[in-house]
Amino acid sequence: MNAAASPLQAEGAAVVIVGAGQAGVQAAESLRAGGFAGPITLLGDEPHGPYHRPPLSKAWLAGEVEAAQLVMRAPAMLAKKHITLRTGVRVQAIDRVAGEVVLAPAEAGGSAERLPYAGLVLATGATPRRLPASAVPGADAPNVLPLRTRADADALAAGLARCVETGLPLVVIGGGFIGLEVAATARKKGVAVTVLEAAPRLLGRVLAPVLSDWYAELHRAHGVTLVLNAQLQRLDVGDDGTAQAAVLADGTRLPCGLVVLGVGVSANDGLAREAGLAVDRGIVVDACGRTADPRIVAAGDCTVRQLADGSLLRLESVQNATEQGKSAAAALLGQDRPFTAVPWFWSDQYDKKLQMAGLSGGADAWAVRGDVASGSGFSVWHFRAGRLLAVDAVNASKEHLLSRKLLEAGVSPTPEQVADGGVDLAGLLA
Repeated sequence: MNAAASPLQAEGAAVVIVGAGQAGVQAAESLRAGGFAGPITLLGDEPHGPYHRPPLSKAWLAGEVEAAQLVMRAPAMLAKKHITLRTGVRVQAIDRVAGEVVLAPAEAGGSAERLPYAGLVLATGATPRRLPASAVPGADAPNVLPLRTRADADALAAGLARCVETGLPLVVIGGGFIGLEVAATARKKGVAVTVLEAAPRLLGRVLAPVLSDWYAELHRAHGVTLVLNAQLQRLDVGDDGTAQAAVLADGTRLPCGLVVLGVGVSANDGLAREAGLAVDRGIVVDACGRTADPRIVAAGDCTVRQLADGSLLRLESVQNATEQGKSAAAALLGQDRPFTAVPWFWSDQYDKKLQMAGLSGGADAWAVRGDVASGSGFSVWHFRAGRLLAVDAVNASKEHLLSRKLLEAGVSPTPEQVADGGVDLAGLLA
């Protein structure tokens, strides 16, 4: 996966981008900005043009934004850059020998269209995990819904409206970010909510215990019922085929009108795998988005990045999709633009904004800055062997930006300095 000459130098060279989300759009626009003048075709499998996904679990689900506000790039804007957008198209295979992608026939019995490429960008995203009905009977009921696409969000909105009309509760399976954001939105609509989390605390893989506990109290204060260490046994299905109650292993029966699945996503790496590219919980790429095939790059939630020590890093965020899209475009242009910046994420729940910088895995100590009890603005700083790994800031945007600068510069305050509100942490950058 080392730097190589651009595969786009031949006359008439074309680029095909599979996936019209954040990473795919960014790759297309970066190719144009980088001077590539050849044909670019952007393929999306949804009927909509590119749109922003983060609002789906919040403002869009709550009915607070119009469809126009969800649009990421209007088709007319892409057309001005001579980027051809095709929606409602599914790619069924990659022919690496011929240098073509094979599209699924538009209708039964039709022939498969083949699009040639000199450069191929895989920005295929991810798919929400489902609970197999063999393990959880009733999990395939029509009112057991994931949240990933605009269609998913529209189905959830309709389900929440029915809950409002009938007075039936919402059951959320999974106490991660998506599940908790949907729970917060449902409570704003007055729907009773129970969150089932199999682990002993919310967001246990990414947050320190003090912040997990704070989020648990935040949701309880807004009327959400939390069941931790939950063991879901089945979903009882009524005569109409819909799930009507979640039943736990201890016999607890929780009536519901809607069930939301928030149990994570799986990278859409099937096309890459079938084409013989390396996959491991995602399409394996280097810091520049390159696969082992010099004509194929990948970006966004479908990828897993191989680090210098051989380990694999998987990130799911707007920042990652954007930056990998830029890097992948540069790689096709024969340039090195590694994405090695400090990762950052965010989540909005009720009136609280969580902004995360860095990766907290492996932390062995934490320090709190500010007043957690008030919730008016505080941060949790993660350390390993005395070195700063990550910072989670709640309603504290200035500290979030400062923490990103500290992490980028490799400057680490001590836990004692963090805990002392009188210490000017910005001064450490001088």
